[in-house]
Amino acid sequence: MVTASDKQLKVYCDTEYETLHKVILCEPKYMKIKEVINETQKQYKKENIDSKLATIQHREFIKSLRQQGVEVILIPPSQQYPEQVFTRDIGFTIGSTLFVAEMANDIRLGEEQALKNILMEKRILFQDLTKGIIEGGDVIINRNTVYIGISSRTNDKAMEQLKKFLTDYEIVPIPFDEQYLHLDCVFNIISPNEALYFPGALNQKTIELLKTRFQLVEVTANEQFTLGTNVLSIGKKRVFSLPINKNVNRKLKELGFNVIEVDITEIIKSGGSFRCCTLPVLRERHK
Repeated sequence: MVTASDKQLKVYCDTEYETLHKVILCEPKYMKIKEVINETQKQYKKENIDSKLATIQHREFIKSLRQQGVEVILIPPSQQYPEQVFTRDIGFTIGSTLFVAEMANDIRLGEEQALKNILMEKRILFQDLTKGIIEGGDVIINRNTVYIGISSRTNDKAMEQLKKFLTDYEIVPIPFDEQYLHLDCVFNIISPNEALYFPGALNQKTIELLKTRFQLVEVTANEQFTLGTNVLSIGKKRVFSLPINKNVNRKLKELGFNVIEVDITEIIKSGGSFRCCTLPVLRERHK
């Protein structure tokens, strides 16, 4: 299904790092681990998540985004969807198309409609993906190349459907160890020439391929667990990162990045950080 309007709002993304103008988020008001659906949640199942603290931290993130000139569109939170804070997974923008994803886990089914409601309200054009399963955390774009993580959340059938829409793009499947949930938890492009990666989740052939395309900045196992790879680039070498990931932040600063540190450690207990919590709608075109 494609929804159109005479006054459609512009969408565009062709990188992970050009200036971010517009993004979709959802407050974690009802966030909790109801059903363990990833390895990180296993560690926090007993203590669970303090949704009030998570919401306070999330609001600080929203405030920081707005201070950086980013327009934030909010999806109303619902008690039905405890994982709704991770808006990246329910959609992704490639070129001038915003795709609505097909979720893998039953506990997240329905989040797609909540996103569609906002898109229709804001007069934003979207394209449904209905074949196979695909989540936005497995989709990373760099100009005319789209890297797709093949995981328990994204399969070949969905990738083949996406190829039909993206005939002008190179589609690069990236296999990785499924315990790490999504591709952006182990690989994340932060500039035209640089990317964060956790080598423990990738095979050697994949690492060698990525080395021909990027200067790879290694994330340790400890900082992968605290989602050091899952930063959010907002353009002009500005990157949101967690204060606890000191090695990642040091390396980024050495490479000339302005590291904006915001504490969302309560949210990451459910398995996602800054990139997972954001669905970019509009970025600058690369030059």
